[in-house]
Amino acid sequence: MDYRPLGHSGLMVSTLTLGTVPFGGANGFEKAASVDVKGAKKLLDIAFDAGVNLVDTADLYSLGLAEEITGKALGSKRQDIILATKGRSPLGNDPNASGASRYHLIRAVEASLKRLGTDHIDLYQLHNWDGVTPIEETLEAMHQLVASGKVRYWGTSNYTGWQMMKTLGKAETHNMIKPISQQIYYTPESREAEYELMPLAIDQNVGSLIWGPLGEGFLTGKVRRGQKTPPNTRQGNGWPEPYVHDMERAYDIIEALAAIGEAHGCSIPRVCLAWLKDRPGVTSLIVGARTEEHLRDNLAAADLNLSPEEHQRLEQLTRPAPLYPYWHRVVSGMDRLDPAEKPFLDGFGETIRNRTDDRSA
Repeated sequence: MDYRPLGHSGLMVSTLTLGTVPFGGANGFEKAASVDVKGAKKLLDIAFDAGVNLVDTADLYSLGLAEEITGKALGSKRQDIILATKGRSPLGNDPNASGASRYHLIRAVEASLKRLGTDHIDLYQLHNWDGVTPIEETLEAMHQLVASGKVRYWGTSNYTGWQMMKTLGKAETHNMIKPISQQIYYTPESREAEYELMPLAIDQNVGSLIWGPLGEGFLTGKVRRGQKTPPNTRQGNGWPEPYVHDMERAYDIIEALAAIGEAHGCSIPRVCLAWLKDRPGVTSLIVGARTEEHLRDNLAAADLNLSPEEHQRLEQLTRPAPLYPYWHRVVSGMDRLDPAEKPFLDGFGETIRNRTDDRSA
């Protein structure tokens, strides 16, 4: 297992993180979760033995039950690992039981501490943008929580590029503690993060924790062209995520992952994770599993190294469409590319050249 700095901090995190969505199974998470304390303890031990040092949960998961199970399952090992959780999501009908206000965030952190059975949270993440609360109020609340010792570091989750830059800029302007990380969705099938969020991560030295790297079960090999998805899986029981733009393209991606997996004698998920962990700007992939078998297979991706040709094959097949202003900059031959964006613009240039050649033929 490799370890990487989390953004502009000295905190070193494993390239794979254990996610806890599968813990619990209540309050709307029945289709995605079923692991109890005993099962969670076993999964945690397997992950730690493989070198994982970061565990990620949230107050939203089974509305607090996942945090409770995580805390009980960790037990005395709590101080040996980095514990991350998230808050901001609506937890009830009370209009103040949601958002990134000082009122809600402080109460949410204190409630998470109690459920987790710990005196501090190593990484506290705002689960989504709050378009009502002034960002200055949110920053003051997070600054206070870090200063109090209840939180060690903080980050964001599911922010857009402009929301993240506003947060970073306002924090710097007001001498507040800045977020060190962003938790975002990013898979071979869904590479929209490369338009803004990944260049931002590289430029601003923000860590990127990738949730759903297997597409919420979509890229596990259970979804295949011409086959019925098993009903006992998340994708087969009506789970609403992810949104897939083009199913035929998605099937092509799954078949490519399968072909590479066959060449290596390994599974589709392992190939998917191996490709993602080495993408520019990625810090750690959050993997979650309900069975020991699936977890061990996911963890094995840490030791799988794809060839340059395999990396390029998947990059070309899964490359997102060049949107404006990216295609305009490439077509216009703009010079002085920023190092943070160059890895992604290079791919757009190849796509545009190929499309132009097809049109001229």
